[in-house]
Amino acid sequence: MKLKSVIFPALFAVCSLALISSCSQSGGDKAAAKKAGDTTAKAKGEEPDTLSIVKSTYPPTDKAKYDELLKFNAHNDTSGRWPVKNQPYPVGGAILPFKRVVSFYGNLYSKKMGILGELPPNEMLAKLKGEVKAWEKADPKTPVQPALHYIAVVAQGDGGKDGKYRYRMPFKQIDSVLVLAKKAHAIVFLDVQVALSNIQAELPLFEKYLKMPQVHFGMDPEFSMKDGSKPGKKIGTYDAADINYVSGYLANIVKKNGLPPKILVVHRFTKKMVTNYKNIKLRPEVQVVMDMDGWGEPDLKTGTYRYFINQEPVQFTGFKLFYKNDIKKAPHHMLTPSEVLSRYSPYPLYIQYQ
Repeated sequence: MKLKSVIFPALFAVCSLALISSCSQSGGDKAAAKKAGDTTAKAKGEEPDTLSIVKSTYPPTDKAKYDELLKFNAHNDTSGRWPVKNQPYPVGGAILPFKRVVSFYGNLYSKKMGILGELPPNEMLAKLKGEVKAWEKADPKTPVQPALHYIAVVAQGDGGKDGKYRYRMPFKQIDSVLVLAKKAHAIVFLDVQVALSNIQAELPLFEKYLKMPQVHFGMDPEFSMKDGSKPGKKIGTYDAADINYVSGYLANIVKKNGLPPKILVVHRFTKKMVTNYKNIKLRPEVQVVMDMDGWGEPDLKTGTYRYFINQEPVQFTGFKLFYKNDIKKAPHHMLTPSEVLSRYSPYPLYIQYQ
């Protein structure tokens, strides 16, 4: 595969505020006053909520099992890159590599940003349950943790009042996603597209949610426009220093609040989207996933995974599947769980559907 043929995902998030004109940040401010416990109240007939409850202690990591699973998920790698050497063992309660995360991505205000907002909530959760079962069948050795991956800051075509070309979703929508996640016993990722803002300004806004044990974080270099370009005009970038800032911030939250490790998902489908990857710092409190975020036909996706995920190892890997964009070109086929597992080394432990 020629590198210039790299996959370009749909710039679904670069849009006008027409889709979300009914939203207001003031609504988010009101919702911010709600207690975190409001999202975890037990409803009649529901199974006990365990994900959102902070435990007094978490079982320490079984180091022998951890090493065994890292070797298994390296999928017979012969390059020596996998599993990643000298990585720290996580603090107790880690999800990876003990489980595979299967997530639905999107925004509740838009049917165009991903499956999370495209279907009615109950139908969406039923579909997620079906995908979870498919992955469990394809890899019986690895339990599956369902997830909802919500775009909390959206890059847009309008500069807005501060000229940053990004729109912060109201907190009430995050609360709604937390309620939906509880129904599916799912964890939640809050994803940020900074546009002409920066990650240092956006990440702290979500600290009250990140203090919850079931809430994790995603950062999208595609819409990090450090040169002042409008989002959607070119592909953005993050440096290892940006990723280290986020992982350090998350690590402090974990330590201060006695939480299990946070998962940090970094989307990637070109070389320049992540610079100085060798300088990315690994911490016991944070599990870093480099997520292959490109769409296209199977062979194109395979090349992108090989060049930008396999050959630049960080810690764990992810893979994104597009219900619509992956089937646009021949052979008009979205990879199945079994096909993903047969094609890729290492095995991706984070799977995202859009």
